[in-house]
Amino acid sequence: MKMKTVLVIINCIILAIGNCGGPLMTRLYFRNGGKRIWFSSFLQTSGCPIILLPLLFSFLTRHRQQQEQEDTKTTLFLIKPPLFLASVVVGLLIGFDNYLYAYGLAYLPVSTSSLIISSQLAFTALFAFFMVKQRFTPFTINAVVLLTLGAGSLALHADGDKLPKETRKEYIVGFVMTVAAAVLYAFVLPLVELAYKKASQRISYTLVLEMQLVLCFVATCFCLVGMLADGDFKNQEFDFLFTVQELGREAREFKLGGSKHYCVVVAFTAVIWQGFFLGSIGMIFCASSLVSGVLISALLPLTEVLAVLFFREKFQAEKGVSLFLSLWGFVSYFYGKIQSEKEKKKTQEAELSQLPATESFA
Repeated sequence: MKMKTVLVIINCIILAIGNCGGPLMTRLYFRNGGKRIWFSSFLQTSGCPIILLPLLFSFLTRHRQQQEQEDTKTTLFLIKPPLFLASVVVGLLIGFDNYLYAYGLAYLPVSTSSLIISSQLAFTALFAFFMVKQRFTPFTINAVVLLTLGAGSLALHADGDKLPKETRKEYIVGFVMTVAAAVLYAFVLPLVELAYKKASQRISYTLVLEMQLVLCFVATCFCLVGMLADGDFKNQEFDFLFTVQELGREAREFKLGGSKHYCVVVAFTAVIWQGFFLGSIGMIFCASSLVSGVLISALLPLTEVLAVLFFREKFQAEKGVSLFLSLWGFVSYFYGKIQSEKEKKKTQEAELSQLPATESFA
């Protein structure tokens, strides 16, 4: 099995875990008494230190190989300044996107939020077309239209799945914030692909991990500043001690089982979300931003089913229509991809058959 195939499989698995588990863990936090939107945003990328483990393994491997070649100099990090700056910019955008998404999930059921996020593929395709010259096919356009209609159908009878004690205004704001999060992350995916293409150095998977570490660290710092400055602790600007005390109080009052279960939920939320971000940019490295967007959208129906099973969320007719249109869009995209590959293979075979035969001489 080729190394690239192995990377595709690994990234698909961790993306699936992060894409399905992340929203469920975040909703579990809010459902059981969690109220800190900036803290929830912070958790989405705070698991980035985990990436240091594969980076350490990569460094030791390179160091051993260079010692065998009698080259004693081994650079600790491969990333160069231009790519580092690009990662910082992307990190700031992801930090803001984390806040938008967490705000939406605080007021929307997971199933509704997931269906809205499925519209992200339409925006990803649009941005990829202009930013990285992604080729469009009729099947791709059809998929984009269906996914957009699927998300738009949720706007009908919006009051039908409001959470308990939630006002119509909170629901609408949550809806708008989730749409904004989908659009922004749809912009981030081709932006990362553009950074890969414009980089003045060879892109390896180790370099992808280093970019992930930088952008997640920047996004975490962005959310940390927001958490300390204003978002969750008003009138206590940059009071770190007050912040810790508030989190301690929230942990003790956590409905699921107090401080111990609160810490477990927080830790698993950080780790699982890290899988989502690593898997998404890993798939950009292995394929493209559009493929990454398609996989994210393709996993959303599973998230919706899990939300209905675990949280007993309502599943009205509007959600059924949205899910049907989303699945139709996925099938359309993948069918078009298969047909495109077949046509490409036929073209290559036809070109090879037209080449003049070479004579061999003894």
